[in-house]
Amino acid sequence: MKGLLLGVLMVAGGALGQPGLAAQYDAGIAVGSKAPIVAINDLNGKPIDLGTFIGKKPVLLEFWATWCSVCKTLLPELERVRTTYGDKVMMIGVNITVNDSRERVRRYLSVHRPPFLALYDDKGASSRAYEVPTTSFIVVVDQAGKVVYTGSGEEQDLVAAVAKAVSR
Repeated sequence: MKGLLLGVLMVAGGALGQPGLAAQYDAGIAVGSKAPIVAINDLNGKPIDLGTFIGKKPVLLEFWATWCSVCKTLLPELERVRTTYGDKVMMIGVNITVNDSRERVRRYLSVHRPPFLALYDDKGASSRAYEVPTTSFIVVVDQAGKVVYTGSGEEQDLVAAVAKAVSR
């Protein structure tokens, strides 16, 4: 959680005119790593095992929050992934739960309708396992369960990132 807090502070600093995060950087889980299999609760508190998806087909994970402006900016890019790849890729949005209640997340989902399965990391299991440095952190995992892309920020070509996982 320390890395996540640092990332939140860096994003906040960037929003206040301080140097913030670039579009992509080397932080979080390393590309080439085996994707951790953890259980994350859904919005009703039911645990969902990422092993249900990882190792079966490519997976795109976004670690997000309702208050994250970069996350909102990425919604059209996520929709491009859904339009391009459809059911070939499992898209999962993991709410990091910092200043987000389940009800706030539900309201956000009903308004913005992101193209992913929304999970609620109230235990911080996936944030720790994936070494999440900030919100809008994207991890793409190939069918074999290997991390092929990580990135953060508004300037990500997620269709190209997912292509790395689909073409394997």
